[in-house]
Amino acid sequence: MTTPPLTLTPKTTVHTLLKEYPFLLDFLAEYHPEFKKLTNPVLRRTVGRMATLDTVAEQGNVPLNRLTDDLATEIEKQTGTRPPIADVADAETMDPARLQALHDIVKDLHAGKTVEEVKPAFEELIADVEATEIAAMEQKLIEGGVPDSEVKRLCDVHVQVFADALEGHEAVTAPAGHPLDTFQRENQALLQVTASLRKVAEAIGEPPDGAAWARLKGALGDTVERLSDVDKHYLRKENQLFPFLEDHGVEGPSKVMWAIHDDIRALIKQARQTLADDDAGLAVSTCLALAKMADDMVTKEEQVLHPMAIDTLSDAEWAQIRAGEGDIGYAFIDGVPEWPTAAAAGAAATSLAGAGEAAEAAAGPAGAAAPAGLLALSTGSLSLDELNLVLGVLPIDFQYVDEHDRVRFYSEGHRIFPRSPGVIGRKVQNCHPPASVHKVQQILDAFRAGEKDAAEFWIEMQGKFLHIRYFSVRDEAGVYRGVVETVQDVTGIRALQGQRRLLDW
Repeated sequence: MTTPPLTLTPKTTVHTLLKEYPFLLDFLAEYHPEFKKLTNPVLRRTVGRMATLDTVAEQGNVPLNRLTDDLATEIEKQTGTRPPIADVADAETMDPARLQALHDIVKDLHAGKTVEEVKPAFEELIADVEATEIAAMEQKLIEGGVPDSEVKRLCDVHVQVFADALEGHEAVTAPAGHPLDTFQRENQALLQVTASLRKVAEAIGEPPDGAAWARLKGALGDTVERLSDVDKHYLRKENQLFPFLEDHGVEGPSKVMWAIHDDIRALIKQARQTLADDDAGLAVSTCLALAKMADDMVTKEEQVLHPMAIDTLSDAEWAQIRAGEGDIGYAFIDGVPEWPTAAAAGAAATSLAGAGEAAEAAAGPAGAAAPAGLLALSTGSLSLDELNLVLGVLPIDFQYVDEHDRVRFYSEGHRIFPRSPGVIGRKVQNCHPPASVHKVQQILDAFRAGEKDAAEFWIEMQGKFLHIRYFSVRDEAGVYRGVVETVQDVTGIRALQGQRRLLDW
C-alpha cells in the first residue's frame, strides 16, 4: 500500500501544502505579489499553520478554483501525478484517504490484532504522520460509534504504536509566555515530582518494609500533595485549550484526555485515603500507578496534543488562551512571562491573516466585540432575550440598586418578597419599612465609604429559612456603583446530608 497523495481542499493549510510539496513555495511567491510574504520563515511557521487555501485565495483576490487548479497543475508538472481536488467548502484539512487508513489500523487494534500484525500496513504511513491526523483518528472513532471509554483504553496503544514516528519529528517550541511553552515547563516540573514520588514509593517497597513505611510515610504524603498541583495544569487544558480545539472540530483528544485527567485525580484522592488509613501496601501501589499515569499523560501531550494544537490554532487564538490563564493559575511554576509582547502583537498585525485578528485577540476575550445582536459581557456574550431568561431561572430573588440609591432592576423568576414594576426608579430607602430604614442606610453608607463590601443576614419566615445578602458593586477603578441584594430560600440546602454526585442524578 502506498501513501495516497494529498487532496487539495479549501481547508488545506499552507503548512500542510508546503510540507508535502516544498517546491510550491517558489511557485506561490511568483504566483501573486501577496504570496511573497510566505518566503518569510516566521510567517510560514505562524500564519502558514492556520492559513487555508480559501483564506489565501481571498487575501490575494484570486478565485479559489483557479488557485487549486493551478497548484494541481504545478504539482503534476513537478511530480508527474496530479493530486485530487475536493471542491467542498467544509472539507477536512487532512487527506481523507490517509486518515481512513490510520482509522482502519486502530480499528484493527481495537478488534484484537497485535501491534506486530498491523505493523506492515502502519509502516507505509508513519514516514510523514502528523499529530493532527492522530487526533482526527480518535475523533473518527468517536463519531463512528466507539464509546469514549473505549477510545480512552486505546490511548496508551496509540502512543506506543505512533511513538517511533513521532519521536523523529522536530520538537514543538514556542516563545516564553506562550501557553504551549508554559504547558511544557509545567510538564518538566511535573516529571521531577513524579520521579520523587516513584523514588519514595520504591524505597518503602512492595511488599512494604515496616520501618521504611514509618520513616517515609510523611514524605510520600507530602509528594502526593505536591503532585496534586497538576490539577491546575489539567484545568487550563480543559477550560482554556480544549474549547478552542473544539471550535476547529477537534473533540476526540479533549474527551479522551479529560477522562484520563479524572482518572489521575481519582488516584490522587485514593492515595490520600490510603495514607489516612495507614495502608502501606495500597499506598505504594497507588502512588506508583499515579506516577506512571501522570508521566504517560506528559508523553501524550508532548507527542500528540502539542504538535496538533500548534498546527491547528492561530496566534490570535493562543493570545485569547493566554489572556484567561491567570483565572485558573499555574502548576509547579511561577513567573510566567507576558505574551504576546507589544512587538509581537505589532508584527502579527501585519501578517497574511490580517491586522485586526491579532490585535483583537491580544486584548483578551473581554476586549473582543460581541457578534451582531448580542451584548458584550466581560466573559462572553448573550442576546437580550437570553439574558432575561438566564436571570429569570436563577434560584434567587435579587435586585440591583445604583450608586444613587435607586432601584434599577429586580428578578422575576424566584420571588420571595413581593415587588412590582412601580419600584423601578424608586429610592431603595422608600422600599423598606420605616423601622428598618436606618439599617439599610447604614449598609449603603458603609459600602459607599469603602468600609465594607458585603453584609448578610438569615431569618425564618413562614416555615422557610431565608438567606439575605448585600454586595457592593464597584467598577475596575474601585468606584462605588451600587449594591446587589439577594434573597435565597436555603431550607432544602440546610437539610442536605452526605453527597449525591453528578452521575447519580
